[in-house]
Amino acid sequence: MPRSTAIRAAACTVLAAGLAAPLLRRRLRLKPPVVIAAAAATPFALAAFPRGRARDVGMCVLQMYAYVVTYKMPNDDPEKLMARVRVEYPVKADRFLGRGTTPTLRLQRALSTPARFNRFEKVLVWSHWVWFAFPHGTVAYTLFRHRDQFPVAAARIYATFDLGVIGYWAIPTAPPWFAAQRGLMEDGRTPELRRMMVEYGEQFWKQGWAPLYGVLGGNPLAAMPSLHFATSVTAAHVLSDTGKVAGAFGWAYAATLGLALVYLGEHYVVDLAAGLALAETIQAAQPRLTPAARRLSRVLQTIEAKAQVRA
Repeated sequence: MPRSTAIRAAACTVLAAGLAAPLLRRRLRLKPPVVIAAAAATPFALAAFPRGRARDVGMCVLQMYAYVVTYKMPNDDPEKLMARVRVEYPVKADRFLGRGTTPTLRLQRALSTPARFNRFEKVLVWSHWVWFAFPHGTVAYTLFRHRDQFPVAAARIYATFDLGVIGYWAIPTAPPWFAAQRGLMEDGRTPELRRMMVEYGEQFWKQGWAPLYGVLGGNPLAAMPSLHFATSVTAAHVLSDTGKVAGAFGWAYAATLGLALVYLGEHYVVDLAAGLALAETIQAAQPRLTPAARRLSRVLQTIEAKAQVRA
């Protein structure tokens, strides 16, 4: 068998194994490290195929496939996850920041109307929903409008996802709405915390909300760090590198989302602080990691060249 054919066959095997392992993990009782390693290898397997936008998109999709699998797996055993989850420490931290009352409760009590949704609250909910497209839309924007910046932009944004998900395994932390359900957000005053995203989602999407939330929810005990905020900040940095207008849009969105996450009871302020620290660490580390990234790129280019040689 020609070497190029063998390389492509090996790449297809890696792809098949990486796509199948997450789907079969319960049936085959695969250990999480095995599943994560198999899924994480799939983007690199595409190096054996011709370069182009289709391959670039495929690598990004496969990277997110590996991330989503890693993000959801802690919830494969809800009882085990529940036994490990931290609920109280972020409540105490945010109470300290809010001088006895968490910022979420302070904001909701000052600005919300019980059993109703103000216009700005709907904007905040939609800014939260839009997040599911924002980081990837930023990557797509660089791919199609600033091609020379695409490799670094994609690496920065998806590195934020990959590094942040470590926290969900190491320190599974519950969000504010979860703590409120257990009475840990009470401070002797009313009204109590509302989870507005779910309330408005049920009102807006009606019967479609439950299946939609079932797909996007995944792991409800993954609050620290806030990857919503971290990836949005990284995306804002990326957009700033493409121009002032795009950068202003990115930072305006990140700020709006940050307010939304706290106001809606989806994240604590300390979650956002950790997410910001993650994003800024990646931003600061970029120059130091560039040589290693170039070496990896050369390895992938070598695989591509060898896989395309015809006998």
